[in-house]
Amino acid sequence: MYNYNTLENTSINILYQTFLSSFSDYQVKFNISLSDFESMLIRRGYTPKFSIGAFKNDELVGFIYNGLRIWNGKKTIYDTGTGVIKNYRKQGITTLMFNYLIKDLVKTDVECYLLEVLKSNISAFNLYKNQGFEIVRALECFKMKKSKYKISSKVNTESKYALTDEEWSQIIEFWDIKPSWQNSIDSIKSAINNFIFLLVKDKSNIIGYGIIDKNTGDIPQFAVHHKYRNKGIGTSIVTNLIKNTQSDTISILNIDKSYTPIIKMLLSLGFENFVGQYEMLLNLK
Repeated sequence: MYNYNTLENTSINILYQTFLSSFSDYQVKFNISLSDFESMLIRRGYTPKFSIGAFKNDELVGFIYNGLRIWNGKKTIYDTGTGVIKNYRKQGITTLMFNYLIKDLVKTDVECYLLEVLKSNISAFNLYKNQGFEIVRALECFKMKKSKYKISSKVNTESKYALTDEEWSQIIEFWDIKPSWQNSIDSIKSAINNFIFLLVKDKSNIIGYGIIDKNTGDIPQFAVHHKYRNKGIGTSIVTNLIKNTQSDTISILNIDKSYTPIIKMLLSLGFENFVGQYEMLLNLK
């Protein structure tokens, strides 16, 4: 018999250990410390009362960790991670967790449920599809060993530990695609101490920028003003970002597959396109 409850009273250590156990055989390997795991939850807006766990004799054996924010103008739940420990799979636990969640969510003012799923994870994709989720867009993920990156920088960058509201307003104008949930401005601001920000300026005007996690090597955002592209500025930003992390691996996750210029650039720099995902959305109202 399993009990299904929200996670307000479940410690970060239990959340972490169950996460590691559930993803021990996952296609994408997770080598994540407790502190990085906690930072990941904070960055993604983890909200215990909108998250759920499956408990067997008081042991957490399955989970859906959810975040809550305004997304595209709507109050939205985001699936930060869903997993079941291997010995407890194929018993319908994930489906039951979703059923309990959705039943409770429709009673609230939450309007949407957002998640990402690996394209290769057919069983999970079908589960979400059967729940009513629809594909919003395809996303690609890239990584590289820091030691393999040999390109030098040709452009000077200014480093910062945060951006002003005015600076954010300027760089949003560079975007051709909208960042995914975990790469959004809200996500970055929620874990601001983890990041280094680099700006490229022409006199006092920002013409390019990039952001990297000092610990994990994740680059959630970088872009160049439309008028200054194809001049090596983007490459220089990536080069200087890599110098500002202690991680041995550099990752750039959830690039919109339709945005071919950035994908071609990353491949030319030596990044590996290691996995693809679907961003999926369920309208609750």
